[in-house]
Amino acid sequence: MFKLPFGKNKRTHRKSIIITSQIPVSNWYDAIGDPTVADAILDRIVHSAHQIELTGESVRKIKAGKNQ
Repeated sequence: MFKLPFGKNKRTHRKSIIITSQIPVSNWYDAIGDPTVADAILDRIVHSAHQIELTGESVRKIKAGKNQ
């Protein structure tokens, strides 16, 4: 199990945190496994978050294709 620095602490609404994932938020429940834990994590992350979802081909794949 992992521990995230969320909750009512000194950091709340004062500092930024960036979380990146290759798993879409909609699939986090399956990835985390425990629905209660997933709810707790997502509730703390998503309620005041700015979400940016990137689409399209990976830049690494594009560059790798040009080098061949």
